[in-house]
Amino acid sequence: MGSKMDSVEDQEVEEKPLINSSKPSSDQQQEEDSHSPVEPCKKTTRSSLLFSLLIEPFQWLQMLSSQLNPSFIFGIVLVYGLSQGFSGSFFRVVTDYYWKDVQKVQPSMVQIYIGLYYIPWVMKPIWGLFTDVFPIKGYHRRPYFVVAGVMGCVSALLVALLGKLPISVSLACFIGITAGVAIADVTIDACIARNSIEFRSLAPDMQSLCGLCSSAGSLIGYSTSGFFVHHLGPQVSLCLLAIPPALLIVLGFVIHETRPVTASLRPEKKKAMENLVAAVRGMYTSIKCPQVWKPSLYMYLSLALSISTHEGQFYWYTDPKAGPAFSQEFIGAIYAIGAVASMLGVLIYHKTLKNYPFRNLLFFVQLLYGLSGMLDVIFILRWNLIFGIPDSFFVIMEQSVSHIITRIRWIPMILLSTRLCPIGIEGTFFALLMCIDSLGSLSSKWGGGMALHFLHVTRTDFTNLWLVILIRNILRLATIGLIFLVPKADQSDELIPADLLTKKSDTIPIDEGLQLVSISEKHEAYIGA
Repeated sequence: MGSKMDSVEDQEVEEKPLINSSKPSSDQQQEEDSHSPVEPCKKTTRSSLLFSLLIEPFQWLQMLSSQLNPSFIFGIVLVYGLSQGFSGSFFRVVTDYYWKDVQKVQPSMVQIYIGLYYIPWVMKPIWGLFTDVFPIKGYHRRPYFVVAGVMGCVSALLVALLGKLPISVSLACFIGITAGVAIADVTIDACIARNSIEFRSLAPDMQSLCGLCSSAGSLIGYSTSGFFVHHLGPQVSLCLLAIPPALLIVLGFVIHETRPVTASLRPEKKKAMENLVAAVRGMYTSIKCPQVWKPSLYMYLSLALSISTHEGQFYWYTDPKAGPAFSQEFIGAIYAIGAVASMLGVLIYHKTLKNYPFRNLLFFVQLLYGLSGMLDVIFILRWNLIFGIPDSFFVIMEQSVSHIITRIRWIPMILLSTRLCPIGIEGTFFALLMCIDSLGSLSSKWGGGMALHFLHVTRTDFTNLWLVILIRNILRLATIGLIFLVPKADQSDELIPADLLTKKSDTIPIDEGLQLVSISEKHEAYIGA
């Protein structure tokens, strides 16, 4: 920058008439002012500002890596970005078309089937107990990543390559895919819970990173799903869902995990059973604490009462008579825009909302959540056309608003869950809290399916769809009455009693220190997760 300004000044000096070298005239002074390098400096400042904004995310990642270890960051990106973000979004769109076009199932029944997808997530405490207290050949993590990858990969290939399967077999394969994702998720969640306890000031940043990775993966999945469904069909497109679990298998082999060195010579099975009993006792003691069960109850009810109407709306979106008849590519584009909006929601939370108390933040977000749902009612009743707003523009606006609010609502609830985990069983207890959330989502799906069924919303009849969505919105607003269950504490405060934080000697062994490294580094010293 300095050389450029010097050259400009040299050029100005050469062009100036030397009228009076001792004291410049007023005209000469005005000419100097007009040729001053203020404007290039302004441009340089703007360029520097733009550059600083571009590198800020990378500096943020570098900060997290230095504080939390790069292997932990890599694990979040892989599990949340690829396994959950991409697979989850791609799976959602492709399976919607699979049930609608291949199996030709009614939307109310699809809601019931989708509810069954949550069974592996409901079983997360079991996966957590297995990984914590039942090592395979001394390893707590490696084998379970491999198991998760094999399960998801085989399930995806079976349903994609064997033609039209019976509904029960297809459903079993889809549950197998979600089980692989859930098992892999347990390990990284344990690491997040542990680090959230040890690095309280960085807990919001960890959740922001999880949200960004999930939203970025969702953006890719949604952006490509419509294209593949259109050109390959929904069944063959399911082959792509075998890629993320295949990488989980690779992950299982590159994880550096050392076997714990213990002075006791007790048989491994006996020790595992003692650890299991201790973990179950610790979870029971923790969940009885009012500071734990009250916010857990709120999180369950806030999810369960917001009954899902997704399948009814999806069938209406694609209906050529009653609905706007959106194409497969546009459906994927809608969800992709929603993923971008989710990323924006993460940024809004990270920049402006992470210092607000839990109760205040969740109160206003839940209020906006219920009010924003009214946009769906307006769209179903086609009032947007009365105001001259095209369907495509209105649905993009609606998806953007709803995804921003949903993401802002999701992050503090997950952060609240990490605050409720006692040390020593944080992985298993966090899995229990996520199980409660999954039960809430399952209840939401089944509740929405029953509402669609009782109000006679079918593949071709959408007369009462607006009423189902209105009921959903009223239930969302009614959830505000339960906000007293949420603590008033700040997001960085300690929420559970200090004497509830169990010590390592009282419960199962704390995570033996697992680190993601390359194969060539597997003999190096490890850092605890």
